Amino acid sequence: MADIPPNQTIYVQNLYEKLPKEELRKALYAMFSQFGKILDVVALKTLRMRGQAWVVFADVAAATHAKNSMQGFPFFEKPIRIQFARSKSDAVAKLDGSYKPDKERSRKSAAARETLIKRSEGKRAPAAAAGGPAAAAGAADGSAPPNKILFAQNLPEASTSQMLTLLFNQYPGFLEVRMVEARPGIAFIEFDAELSATTAMSGLQNFKITPDRAMLLSYAKQ
Repeated sequence: MADIPPNQTIYVQNLYEKLPKEELRKALYAMFSQFGKILDVVALKTLRMRGQAWVVFADVAAATHAKNSMQGFPFFEKPIRIQFARSKSDAVAKLDGSYKPDKERSRKSAAARETLIKRSEGKRAPAAAAGGPAAAAGAADGSAPPNKILFAQNLPEASTSQMLTLLFNQYPGFLEVRMVEARPGIAFIEFDAELSATTAMSGLQNFKITPDRAMLLSYAKQ
């Protein structure tokens, strides 16, 4: 079979099948947005389509970089398989003018994209950014000494512990993510040692969870 030529959409297989569809979409968005602008993430939960998804980038270079960089990445301890999609996505077709709508599929795709955008982008400025509640402001201290717990802020309000675990568990010594239910946009990430936390901070400081939302990391105040 001939190789599929590079294009803007990657086909991701061997995904964790028990993750709810919307959680899977958000996790994939968080994982792949570091490579470029994402137009769409398509994941279906029918029996035949479980464990696979499509991620649509704005350009071929970003899709190629994502495919090469994330091939075999352990997603919930399962190595993912990535190849280029065989057919053009609706999102790409709409951009280049070749889109021919299928009414039912178009309706579902538009609704899915709207849900992804609403849930991925925070609607409030982080509490700690500009005179927010003291509880959030006191969670971290710029002068706090290095320790094994990181404080993450400026996260999209829709962030989940699963999404952040995908980012941080690639670093040795990762233990857990603790979200603050009453305070969207922040989280605590614990490692087994100060050195492990420092390594993760260096690697993920200003990591863009969404194209316009860079994560800010500091040592948690103890």
